[in-house]
Amino acid sequence: MNALLREPLAPFYRPVSTECALFETAHAKGLPLLLKGPTGCGKTRFVEHMAAKLGRPLYTVACHDDLSAADLIGRYLLRGGATEWVDGPLTRAVREGAICYLDEVVEARKDVTVVLHPLTDNRRTLMIDRTGEELVAPPGFMLVASYNPGYQNILKRLKPSTRQRFLSISFTFPDPVTEAAVVARESGLAEARVQPLVRLAGHIRALSGMDLEEGVSTRLLIYAASLIAGGMALDKALEAAVIEPLTDEPDVAQALRDLVASVYG
Repeated sequence: MNALLREPLAPFYRPVSTECALFETAHAKGLPLLLKGPTGCGKTRFVEHMAAKLGRPLYTVACHDDLSAADLIGRYLLRGGATEWVDGPLTRAVREGAICYLDEVVEARKDVTVVLHPLTDNRRTLMIDRTGEELVAPPGFMLVASYNPGYQNILKRLKPSTRQRFLSISFTFPDPVTEAAVVARESGLAEARVQPLVRLAGHIRALSGMDLEEGVSTRLLIYAASLIAGGMALDKALEAAVIEPLTDEPDVAQALRDLVASVYG
């Protein structure tokens, strides 16, 4: 949950539509943005790329079941026998006019959304009850959140009253040509050797009736390609970077191995 001050050269990201223009406009207008899409499809890299492109500090928070509003806002800590207030990442982002990215926001505790609401309307304020401060977000501050709709259930989902406070973009896996270019660029593996990996990913994502919560992510393809580029045998690389991460079920793992054999046979 530390600020990442990016170098002038933005992290690599290949646009697939108008998402970069929408982000720039939302930032200029002080509007919050919600990114929806499966794990490993590029949501976090997109935010990192845009923060660097816009020259703004970025605070990234990986949300989880125990993340509370106090974790975002801050708390008093005992230091040297005295209590001292320490800002949380959201408070620091508001003070600095930075971008705050809440990754998988639906995983956080319910009190988090109460804190976010005043920052996502015309007030653009953050109330710190413990210190009595009311911070008004300066130009440059932007709230970005993401979640994976495929994992939603009745206990973990964004309420309509929260979703409708954000602009939204739906992310999915890139088309094969774009994905091959991204994997080759990130892994250092020749694009001709990446293309079968991308075909394999397409087959896995198209599977139905198997015990897979999601298809293989672009991130895992980059891992596999990186292992291959480093000299690891193809079957070992795919076992470690694709098959084992996707399932713990022996029969499903064997079905995936059979699919690998059909693609590379």
